[in-house]
Amino acid sequence: MNYLRKLKPILVYSGTRHLTGPKRKYPINTTLADQLPIFEGKTSKRAYKRVFSWGNAQTGALGIIKLLEKKTVALKFPKRVGFGEAFEVVTAAAGFGFSAFGVNSDTDVKLYGCGINTDSQIGYHERRTGHPLGLIFQPRPISLPFTNPRKTRVLKLAAGRAHLVVLTDEGLYTLGNNAYGQCGRTVIPNEDYIKSNHINHIETVHGKRIIDIECGQDHTLALAEDGSVFSCGWGADGQTGLGHFKNTDRFEKVKGDIVGEKIIKLSSRSDFVLALSDRGEVFGWGNNEYGQISLENDEQQLSNPVHLKNISKLGKMTNVASGGCSCLVVNQVGEVFSWGYGLLGLGPNVALSKEPLKIPETLFGQNDFSPNTKVVKIKCGLNYFAAITNTGDLYMWGRNRGCALGFGDEKDQFFPLKVAIGGIVENVFCGLDHTIALCKPFI
Repeated sequence: MNYLRKLKPILVYSGTRHLTGPKRKYPINTTLADQLPIFEGKTSKRAYKRVFSWGNAQTGALGIIKLLEKKTVALKFPKRVGFGEAFEVVTAAAGFGFSAFGVNSDTDVKLYGCGINTDSQIGYHERRTGHPLGLIFQPRPISLPFTNPRKTRVLKLAAGRAHLVVLTDEGLYTLGNNAYGQCGRTVIPNEDYIKSNHINHIETVHGKRIIDIECGQDHTLALAEDGSVFSCGWGADGQTGLGHFKNTDRFEKVKGDIVGEKIIKLSSRSDFVLALSDRGEVFGWGNNEYGQISLENDEQQLSNPVHLKNISKLGKMTNVASGGCSCLVVNQVGEVFSWGYGLLGLGPNVALSKEPLKIPETLFGQNDFSPNTKVVKIKCGLNYFAAITNTGDLYMWGRNRGCALGFGDEKDQFFPLKVAIGGIVENVFCGLDHTIALCKPFI
């Protein structure tokens, strides 16, 4: 599908008499510049966000078809995605080798996807009847059974290993792999997901309207408007927070230390979860193998949320990010702290810490010339992190699988480093080995 209209050259003539050649006409009394063609093409509206992607190009998750034609293995720098020129992209998600884009449209198509599709995580697509596509190299429309197709809005997307959750003003839509109940529907033994066109609609959860969603590797979290949390899916490490280690195919209420708290933010990229309350308190549960939660008995799997008291000493938190074995938080003054196991942003000699360690503000651009620069948003992929400052700059660090960090090389990054990107970054979506960013234009 070509999202840009074919460019049409128009020759501009300043004279009225022409010298006729065998095949072309040339204007007289014109400079060389006057003879150059002027191209007219479709450009995005000023209000549209600029969409950039980078990382592993072999799965098609970057949404740039030319990379396939050039046999590009990895896109090492952020590149603008042409899909964003024709559609007003409002949100996105980066799963394990696939991507989804939510658009603002007055049509009945509000969702597009590309990349790995072996479990119909971006809808059922086929080139000919009975032959579903396992790889899609440019964004294709995903039809959802909206109640009011023209007016429904996509609010947020969340992607796991092989499932996708879509938050709309009509509730949740889930699609893809449901082997552990992560789509919130009954598990069907031996279900053939690549040939499945099953899309599950959940209008409310326990009678509550859902306002936010998050996907771990094979589990799903839903945040209700009253601050309560619900989960379903794989629970072997306690990541569902339901007080047991079983799989759950229906959304159930998470309890533990978050009871009585109004949760406003959830983060989980793998099998460990961080939750943030409106009071700035942080809670965690799931796989605790690397000491993400300091406990006297060194328990490695937690099925009940626990209050992280050591984080409370660092101020009121405004954002959290859980990359699995390593964690990140930012407080109200923009200070960033990391802990767990992995590349924590503090150099090659700091790979494990059970206590949160502060990453110096200077690494995020704060200096004598920019004293007010601070981090306002943090995100995580699987073993890598991203931070956005109040100036719209993007900093990344961690494992550089598939060149997902966007620095032009394949090396891991031990400290936060600014990504060269052609826009003011508003949001970033991190996957397994690729990254997507939504930006405002500079002017």
